[in-house]
Amino acid sequence: MTTTPYADALRRFAARDLQRLNVPGHSADPAAAPLLADFFGEDVLRYDVEPLLDGIDKGRENPLEEAREAAARAWGARRTWFLTNGASEANRMTALALSAFRTPDEIVVAQRSAHSSFFDGIILGGLDPRFVQPTIDAHHGINHGVTPEAMREALEGVDAKAAYIISPSYFGAVADVQGIAAVCHEAGVPLVVDAAWAAHFGFHPELPANPIALGADLVVSSTHKMGGSLTQSAMLHLADSPYADELEPLIDRAFMFTQSTSASSLLLASLDLARAALEDGHDRIGASIAAAAALRDAVRATGRFPIVSDGFDAFPDIVGHDPLRVSIDVGAAGLHGHSVREELLRTAGIMTEISTGSCIVAFVGPGTTPDPARFVAALEALQPVGALAARGDAASVSLPSPGPGVMRPRDAAFAHTEVVPAADAVGRVSADSLAAYPPGIPNVLPGEVLTAETIAFLRGIAATPGGYVRGAVDALVDGVRVVVGDHG
Repeated sequence: MTTTPYADALRRFAARDLQRLNVPGHSADPAAAPLLADFFGEDVLRYDVEPLLDGIDKGRENPLEEAREAAARAWGARRTWFLTNGASEANRMTALALSAFRTPDEIVVAQRSAHSSFFDGIILGGLDPRFVQPTIDAHHGINHGVTPEAMREALEGVDAKAAYIISPSYFGAVADVQGIAAVCHEAGVPLVVDAAWAAHFGFHPELPANPIALGADLVVSSTHKMGGSLTQSAMLHLADSPYADELEPLIDRAFMFTQSTSASSLLLASLDLARAALEDGHDRIGASIAAAAALRDAVRATGRFPIVSDGFDAFPDIVGHDPLRVSIDVGAAGLHGHSVREELLRTAGIMTEISTGSCIVAFVGPGTTPDPARFVAALEALQPVGALAARGDAASVSLPSPGPGVMRPRDAAFAHTEVVPAADAVGRVSADSLAAYPPGIPNVLPGEVLTAETIAFLRGIAATPGGYVRGAVDALVDGVRVVVGDHG
């Protein structure tokens, strides 16, 4: 059985007869926090301890360090950082570290469909992004990945610090990480892979390999997503590559600047436990892969709902697929994807991860075996009437093309700004990063010119049941923050 050094140390500490006269304020006493104890259970209070304790995370060779070393071994990394502010923290750490890496120029070649948090880091670090455009499934409104050829073209003639891609995508499409890494290393730059959705990769022979095994130099892992740890816990893995000696101290400093000084012991323990569960989880993961396959087969058998990943071979950037994603084209049945996602939860108690105007995606967590019959029965019951009917407006499905970038993101984000009505923002320079959630990919970045297409798309998302635009001045995107002056 795989060991869990930090979780075990926390369990031993919690079992001691202690008089707690320190933080947290509940003092692990149910009488002091009856609502917490009733809601979470008394053990959670005992496991919730402050940092810098002997025998847990203080001193050399402490259990927390042992847990991080165990994680590095499990994912094939030189070093792993445990994070309690999600993979968003890992993305910001990465950008901050890259801002001080090697060349005085601030250029990073990045996939345009990166997560908002990486662009937050670009703003904080003052980086100058040069974009590689992903391939796009325009019918379903899905960003996929980039090809090695596209990366080679983007790096030519550019004095870049690093390259940054996403693999897998929200829909489970896996890019040619090995080929892209070879292109980057030939150009003399490290490859960062946002593998937020790939914490489970490499832990079963039917799963794709994890990006470090394919040559990535730095890997962002949102461990809570598909690795089984608690929400908001994540890891950042550094490969033992030629760039590691330079990157490691920079990442350490970025970690200090971004991580809480009161990191949650509960989240840290969950990372230790999740890693052990993955390492010992061959049979459980295999059962989940079989369950996901059965779910896809049951959806196909309806004759109404195609499986989106069945068409992935039409895209040159996709070389594999996460078998634990079940992506369903509900638009083919005349249904509106966002409304379907909301309706399944409201009427059938079924939660799915993401939707577009025409699709929903179900995730099968490693170790879970959902009942296909329950899911398909709920899906079959939906009819294209009222709010569930597919929208006639193509903008509800198709992704807008971003406007040209005319200012560095940091300069626009901290410029003198004003809020104008959405209709008046067309042709102006955005001061905000605006991203339809999910998946959190910015549709417009600070410094980009706002287009009528983009504003219509974002307003359409905001008006959709469950729709949300991160960074918007107001919920319906009636107003838009723009840079004062004519930069467009």
